[in-house]
Amino acid sequence: MSDMRRKIMRVLDGDTLSPPPIWLMRQAGRYLPEYREVRAKAGSFLDLCYTPDHAVEVTLQPIRRYGFDAAILFSDILVIPDAMKRNVRFTEGHGPEMDPIDVDGIEGLDGSRVLRHLEPVLETVRRLRSDLPTETTLLGFCGAPWTVATYMIAGHGTPDQAPARLFAYRHPKAFEKLLMLLADVSADYLVAQIDAGADAVQIFDSWAGVLGEREFEAFAVKPVARMIASIKTRRPNAKIIAFAKGAGYLLKTYRQKTKADAIGLDWSVPLDFAAELQKDGPVQGNLDPMRMVAGGTALEEGIDDILQRLGNGPLIFNLGHGITPQADPDNVRLLVERVRGGRV
Repeated sequence: MSDMRRKIMRVLDGDTLSPPPIWLMRQAGRYLPEYREVRAKAGSFLDLCYTPDHAVEVTLQPIRRYGFDAAILFSDILVIPDAMKRNVRFTEGHGPEMDPIDVDGIEGLDGSRVLRHLEPVLETVRRLRSDLPTETTLLGFCGAPWTVATYMIAGHGTPDQAPARLFAYRHPKAFEKLLMLLADVSADYLVAQIDAGADAVQIFDSWAGVLGEREFEAFAVKPVARMIASIKTRRPNAKIIAFAKGAGYLLKTYRQKTKADAIGLDWSVPLDFAAELQKDGPVQGNLDPMRMVAGGTALEEGIDDILQRLGNGPLIFNLGHGITPQADPDNVRLLVERVRGGRV
């Protein structure tokens, strides 16, 4: 009976599979010409996220091309602040922008209408589960509270998230209130994705790496642990991957403290350390996305190192962050073939 389960779900249950299942963060995106065609038709980036016809199509594109073991919902981590009326917009060449929030703004935040606003995204999830091959895992996702908060406070991305760090030091009570609200709303959102058909969900903490030890505990661990506890109280069988990019040695206790089923690893995590983390449960990662751009020997060596060092334990093969627009689609095909035992 276990062989009938989707491969990624088996790994999330602790099984070791050879070859390991594979999917890539940002596997639907600008490196694919078919994505760029849909993106041009969609209008704004948020229109693409909120239009199920388009979102379903771009989610399915890399599955058709490469047969990945998982499809991840096409959306964005900033739909949560958008649902809370923070005037989110995406400008070509500048990335996401929104109205910066202050203490008074945090006091006025209302999370009660978030799921209603995000109903088009949930419709996308329902349609994807119906349209995907039976063997393909469907992943939902959201941003972690710390990462989403950094954008809400600065109003845009910054190199080291200094505005959010400074705000947290100056206004600790308001900042904690923001994190806990985001944790609660995001947990509701992930439960809704699971109910709509997602097999598992991932929490992206893309800016965890700028935090010191004490801050990591308060801003990265505590809110994510709150989310996971909330989700598992309501959906005890939910499977959750937590990805704290750049957390380094602080990952040593991240799984135990958050109760995540699997942890995602960025490319800077040494494979010896990754193997130690794998003793406690499944890991996901962690090929450098630049190897996907370089191709050739750099790509082959990176793949082989991960398979040799982590392939004897529960592993979901992935990149250490999202695939970049510069990646050659043919390199992605070669990656999948090599991971699955073909020759490059």
